[in-house]
Amino acid sequence: MSLKLLWFVSSQSNLGFLHHGNRSLPCPNLLFQHRAGKGKNQRWKPHFCSLRTHVPGSEGLRRSKVKATVMPTMAATSSAGEIAMSSEEKVYNVVLKQAALVNEQLRSPRVDVVVPGDLSLLNEAYDRCGEICAEYAKTFYLGTLLMTPERRRAIWAIYVWCRRTDELVDGPNAPHITPTALDRWEARLEDLFNGRPFDMLDAALANTVNKFLVNIQPFKDMIEGMRMDSRKSRYKNFDELYLYCYYVAGTVGLMSVPVMGIAPESLASTESVYNAALALGIANQLTNILRDVGEDAQRGRIYLPQDELAQEGLSDEDIFSGKVTDKWRNFMKKQIKRARMLFHEAEKGVKELNASSRWPVSASLMLYKQILDEIEANDYNNFTKRAYVSKAKKLIALPVAYVRSLVAPSTIRSSHRN
Repeated sequence: MSLKLLWFVSSQSNLGFLHHGNRSLPCPNLLFQHRAGKGKNQRWKPHFCSLRTHVPGSEGLRRSKVKATVMPTMAATSSAGEIAMSSEEKVYNVVLKQAALVNEQLRSPRVDVVVPGDLSLLNEAYDRCGEICAEYAKTFYLGTLLMTPERRRAIWAIYVWCRRTDELVDGPNAPHITPTALDRWEARLEDLFNGRPFDMLDAALANTVNKFLVNIQPFKDMIEGMRMDSRKSRYKNFDELYLYCYYVAGTVGLMSVPVMGIAPESLASTESVYNAALALGIANQLTNILRDVGEDAQRGRIYLPQDELAQEGLSDEDIFSGKVTDKWRNFMKKQIKRARMLFHEAEKGVKELNASSRWPVSASLMLYKQILDEIEANDYNNFTKRAYVSKAKKLIALPVAYVRSLVAPSTIRSSHRN
């Protein structure tokens, strides 16, 4: 599995354990280390789709009322006569709750608290997050440099937490990670959100979620995605795969939009921007899956809808054999079409973001979407050829993304904004 935070990359660093009281906490060694040579041994003191946020020096807060609507049902009736919700409905309900929650939070905004004398440590924590991003996610890091300093630091902190979480099931010590370890990681997350960070990197995220109206649910859902990934290597249909993609990547959109912010002049509904961010996360993850079919097969994992493979006359054996056939090409064409549709939905929300956030998000969307073009250019051989966007194409994409970022937000009031 490979996570994406707009420009996410897969994890590589080693995993270790930290001890917090009677808890044994799994953690990537590198990501938990304080910067060497500082000689400091300080304790940290307690001190989907879009959210309106307040960033120091920004346009301020915007209130929005979200009316809970029922999406077209895709539910099925179980043998017991109970209604089983589809994955899309489950995720949609999360989006509605997140959008509604911001109204309550805005009525009692949180205050950014930094204990005197700790500001330098907090700055060091954010700097360390930036160093990790620069080392392990170069494209992501370059994209964040297009953001304002406040947003940039916050996105770094979110990225590092997501990366550490991904390491639990995707790192070299993943076979030794137990369900209990994930439970402890979730307990540590709750401590973080309650103002009790364990280490300097936790402290950066604790400060971020306090400053921007970021809710804990997407973070908990990502941990649930790690649980799913540790016990599941096949997906019967797209409904199952959709839920997995939400857990491991759609959640990142819900985490990030409060930091990105919505343009104050936008009249788009909060819900619609959340949905666009959700679509971007899921499109990114589907693109990861289509790019990494061969690599995943080597690990015995197939992140493709089994029923859709069967419809094309394909099976697991065809994936493991790694042969590009007409059946495989037809299957891939349909999968790429689905991913592109999600990217198209995501594009609708980019122009609604705060002006300083549009360019990096637009650039990341364009670059990731181009991976699908490269899969096609490789004649759908994602078994032995890795699709990637060349540096030249990346450089060309930046000015194009900048021009697109100048498009004004929606001036038509959408149905869920009062």
